[in-house]
Formats: sequence, structure tokens, C-alpha cells
Amino acid sequence: MNITVDFTDETNSISDEQHQLIESVILKTAELEGLKGEVEVSVTVVDEKRIQEINREYREKDQPTDVISFALNEQDDDEPEFVYAEDMPNILGDIIISSVHIKRQAEEYGHSFERELGFLTVHGMLHLLGYDHMTDADEKEMFSRQEDILTAYGLTR
Repeated sequence: MNITVDFTDETNSISDEQHQLIESVILKTAELEGLKGEVEVSVTVVDEKRIQEINREYREKDQPTDVISFALNEQDDDEPEFVYAEDMPNILGDIIISSVHIKRQAEEYGHSFERELGFLTVHGMLHLLGYDHMTDADEKEMFSRQEDILTAYGLTR
């Protein structure tokens, strides 16, 4: 498996070490989820105003949030399954993270900035892979998987 992470920090608030953390956590998630072949994902760190604009435009929720994911492989039950050519990368989609929320939530939950950054990255990545938390059962499954991945990576509370 080879993963390409297209990373953009619109806030200039993420250090080189934190950028590396994002890429490493994405790689660990892909590995533990059994992804194969060429995989691409985009991660953008934005300010609170920008994530609120995105949330309003695409989710019709006029409020800031911590992370938004746009899965390119998402499909409805009545759509045919997407098939990839072996020589083409699997472009998963985009993860957008609010820099303000990383800091705020790390303080609120009493853990490091890096732990929260890792958590939001894994959360976004799992959304790109089809996980969701619309029901209690789905939420339990997704949050349990997040903790498993973060623990395997070494980012515990």
C-alpha cells in the first residue's frame, strides 16, 4: 500500500512534526482498515470562519465544527458499486479540520494538541472509509474503532 496525503495548512498553525503526525495516523488507519494499492487523501487545516462557511454550504448547518469529510467513494444502496482500475489510485476524498477546535477540544478533554489532532484525523479518515455515527450503534462502532487505531498508534489519553 502506498498513501499520498495532499496536506494544506491555511492557518500556518501546524508544525512539521504535527504534519508528520497527520500523515502517520492516516497511514496507520489505512493499514488497520486493510487498504491496498495506491491511496490518496487530502487534509486541509482551516480557521473557524472557513469551516463554518463549508459547513453552511455543504451541510446546511450555519455553525463551526471540528472536522468535515467529503468522501469521493460514497455511494447509496441503489447505486452500482464503484470499481477501480488496478493502475489508478483510490482517491478517498477530503478531510477538513478546524485549527481552533483542535486547541479548544484538547484543553476541554484534558489531553495534548497532538492527541486531538490525531483523533480528528482518524475521525475524518473513518468517514472517508464509510463509517458514520448517525445511530447509537454506528456511533459506538466508529468511536470504538477510533480508539483502537489511536491506541495502536500510541496516542492515548
